Amino acid sequence: MGEVAGDAGAAGASPVDGHVHPTRDDAVARALSEGLGGPVGEHAGRHRWWTPVRVLLALTALCFALGMVQKSGCFERTWQDNQAGYAQMCYSDLPYLYTGRGLVERAWPYSDDPAVRERFPEVMEYPVGISYLAYGTSLLTQAVVGWPDLAPRQALATDQLFVDPEVSQEIRWFMVVSALVFAALALLTTWFVAGTHRRRPWDAAMLAASPTLLLTGLINWDLLAVALTAGAVWAWSRDRPVLTGVMVGLGTAAKLYPLFLLGGVLVVCLRQRRYRELAVTIAVAVAAWLVANLPALLTGPEQWRVFWSFNSERGPDLGSLWLVARDALDTEITAHTVNVGSWLFFGAWCLGVLVLGLRAPKTPRLAQLGFLVVVGFLLVNKVYSPQYVLWLLPLAVLARPRWRDQVVWQGAEILYFASVWWYLGGYLAPGGGGDAGFYWVAIVVRVAGELYLTALVVRDVLRPEHDPVRAAPDLGRGSAAPGPPPGGGAGQETTTRSNDVVV
Repeated sequence: MGEVAGDAGAAGASPVDGHVHPTRDDAVARALSEGLGGPVGEHAGRHRWWTPVRVLLALTALCFALGMVQKSGCFERTWQDNQAGYAQMCYSDLPYLYTGRGLVERAWPYSDDPAVRERFPEVMEYPVGISYLAYGTSLLTQAVVGWPDLAPRQALATDQLFVDPEVSQEIRWFMVVSALVFAALALLTTWFVAGTHRRRPWDAAMLAASPTLLLTGLINWDLLAVALTAGAVWAWSRDRPVLTGVMVGLGTAAKLYPLFLLGGVLVVCLRQRRYRELAVTIAVAVAAWLVANLPALLTGPEQWRVFWSFNSERGPDLGSLWLVARDALDTEITAHTVNVGSWLFFGAWCLGVLVLGLRAPKTPRLAQLGFLVVVGFLLVNKVYSPQYVLWLLPLAVLARPRWRDQVVWQGAEILYFASVWWYLGGYLAPGGGGDAGFYWVAIVVRVAGELYLTALVVRDVLRPEHDPVRAAPDLGRGSAAPGPPPGGGAGQETTTRSNDVVV
């Protein structure tokens, strides 16, 4: 029983299907609906096939298809013109890593074969989950194109692979196959978000129609971790600690940040004295992570360590406040300084989230806690790649399901998305010199957008009556709504357990 008590009777819930409809629950959605006939009526929601989840999945598919169109300018040139890619904002890491990390020659990412490492000295600098996905997608691509003979391309210098006509065509297929895989992950993410709060499936529309998903979904393999993170929150809402641990462990094997959900689980379990579930979730997460990493550790331990060493030795990079401080102050900031400063800040931030969660009037929801911890990590991370917004997207939608707040936050992210390509392409200043100052402003605006959403989530935790998911019943005179879940009414805190809140 993972929903908030009283959610079935929340303001804006339909007396027909019990769902909370945005046009009755959200001021922005209600105002926009006036041009389309007004808020949803009492007889809506009776179509047998077009259920809310199917509508949301169709909306996600449309959004992602538009994202593929947005990358079409680079696709036509097979990403062989970086300057044009910056101008059209269609850059993607995938084509370059396909040839630069040996995937084009079916090289196992963690191979310690001297011949492979001599030809491809650069190893995949990502956790194993992403490396496995990239490798599997490359094999699927080459199966689609007919398992090309590798001998001719092995005779080429590695810097010639990208422009070889046969390889160039294969890169396009690799992007198509990857896009289809990413689309499936986006659909899965939407399904998880729509199912986390049973009475609020329409909240997932803020993810399904997200411009940040459209713009950044094809830049890198991050959607794998995003889907697993959403899956972990969904599993927790269904009182399934084992599955939650599996999702967290596999997600951490794809990107580090899903690990931070365990901090939210810790707070919930401490408040509800659910020590067994806490131990099970952590143990399963560790086991899942170890199992996922085992193939890489057994076949190439040195290659496996590259992810950790690469990130440890990295200095201030794109999108970070560290870069703004270094360049604006014209001072040197070492990787050691960034490492120490970042972890001290993040440790203090996590301690603050712990205190907030333990002292809140009601047990915070896992999505709220997870969002707060991940934001703290991103605020001082040494790099903020454009696609990192996807890390926050499902957590933000679940933590603060209000269209106005999502528009404000994602608007700041879109400004950053545009500015980073303008900055790299040198288009910000007259004469093409590149005005770094505008880029610094864009970074600060992005951080301000994150802090804006953070402040609202903190307010919702401290004053639960402001949390849209905990809205008090208000169906209007004569409305019949499903009753609250067993064990407590709206706004009531009893000993009945729920993975989202105590109800």
